[in-house]
Amino acid sequence: MQIKRMGRTGLKVSELCLGTMTFGNQADEATSHAIMDKAFDGGIFFFDTADAYPLGATPDMLGRTEEIIGSWLRGRRDDIVLATKCRNAMGTRANDVGLSRKHIIDACEQSLRRLQTDYIDLYQMHAPDPETPIDETLRALDDLVRDGKVRYIGCSNFPAWEICKALWTSDRLNLARFDCIQPRYNILYRHIEDEIIPVCHDQGLGIIAYNPLAGGFLTGRYRKGQEVETGSRFSLHNAGKLYQDRYWQSAQFDAVDRLQTFFAEHNEPIIAAAVAWVLEQPDITSAIIGASRPEQLDDSMRATEYRLDDATREACNAAWYTIPRSPNRGIELR
Repeated sequence: MQIKRMGRTGLKVSELCLGTMTFGNQADEATSHAIMDKAFDGGIFFFDTADAYPLGATPDMLGRTEEIIGSWLRGRRDDIVLATKCRNAMGTRANDVGLSRKHIIDACEQSLRRLQTDYIDLYQMHAPDPETPIDETLRALDDLVRDGKVRYIGCSNFPAWEICKALWTSDRLNLARFDCIQPRYNILYRHIEDEIIPVCHDQGLGIIAYNPLAGGFLTGRYRKGQEVETGSRFSLHNAGKLYQDRYWQSAQFDAVDRLQTFFAEHNEPIIAAAVAWVLEQPDITSAIIGASRPEQLDDSMRATEYRLDDATREACNAAWYTIPRSPNRGIELR
């Protein structure tokens, strides 16, 4: 497990990051603790979550993932680089959503309570908020940094132009700046190579890639014509349609079939290779892996030892280049 530097900062993180969006819905508390135990024992000390998790949460589940992590962290807080996010709706009141000063401060306090900690290593804005000026958002985050409640700030699902605007605003007003971006990135989705990766390279932002297995789609678990499995992220409340729109398409099925054939013929593990492909790309700091059972981490964690050869890289590239291009959506809530 390599230890990587987060962008231009001095913060060090593991090259694999444990994603926790299954905790509290697809994985109960005991299973979630077992997943964290396995990840930590395997060298992963970078954990990512969000206040609105678990994925597919009903209103009564909101915040449950952070609570589960908080119960596991006891006595281990200093061993973990902990990242969480805010922006998504956490209630029905007008100010229970967005990136206003009011919501950010309130959301941070609630996350600290659920996580049973007095600081967050990396606080990320889950998606842009077109109704709030970026200077208001950044001033609130700067106050959290100065108060010691947050160590670093970042963003997720921001398009390149909004990243640049935020960096410019921070520079102009002498405020804490985004030091990382968390975008979707995998063999089947590489839009960030056009603008986001060049911006991050130029400005020294770390990149934490989510969905390296395309929500499990790259495992070959799903086949064309198959009904969506109950309990998979493609069927979850509030999330199933999003994931079906992303990957449940004829061209993506065909691309995965070709990859499955290639890896079977070469007797190579597609899961480890898909995660290793992400880690191999320039400027990627970490890849987020997740599970609903501890054993599901095994293949993903092998990616740190897997080295792609030229034939494998060519097969992975071919998958992307044969998928018809669709508009690059600037806001994705997952």
